[in-house]
Amino acid sequence: MLKGISKYLSPELLYHLYTMGHGDELVIADAFYPGDTMNELVIRADGIGVADLLDGILPLFNLDAYVSNPVLMMAVPSNDSPDPEVEKSFRSVIDKYYPDTPAIGKLERFEFYERSKKAYAVLMSGETSKYGCIIIKKGVIPVS
Repeated sequence: MLKGISKYLSPELLYHLYTMGHGDELVIADAFYPGDTMNELVIRADGIGVADLLDGILPLFNLDAYVSNPVLMMAVPSNDSPDPEVEKSFRSVIDKYYPDTPAIGKLERFEFYERSKKAYAVLMSGETSKYGCIIIKKGVIPVS
């Protein structure tokens, strides 16, 4: 164990967070997401919710300040009903670390899948909420 590092972050995940470059995207997917179909690099975080993973990652990871949507979610189709608590829980964690982050952007399901294929990795969580997936884009860490 390391001091100051969330218990939810495995050594494998820490390694990949470190090796990601600015502009790289990480998909934090719910338990139902077809991660292995969407990306060659899949990191497992079974049993851990997306909000807990965000809370562990965001203190270590700047969001990209040079794009209009550094955070994206899958849009809920018109024939389904959203659970507003899902986005609210994600936004609460984002605001804890980066309160000036723009609203979470939405991607249609198949756009989200295509974006996942180009992401650095898919982090498979234990999230069981519908539409409980999120994409975060890594930014630059200012050097002082």
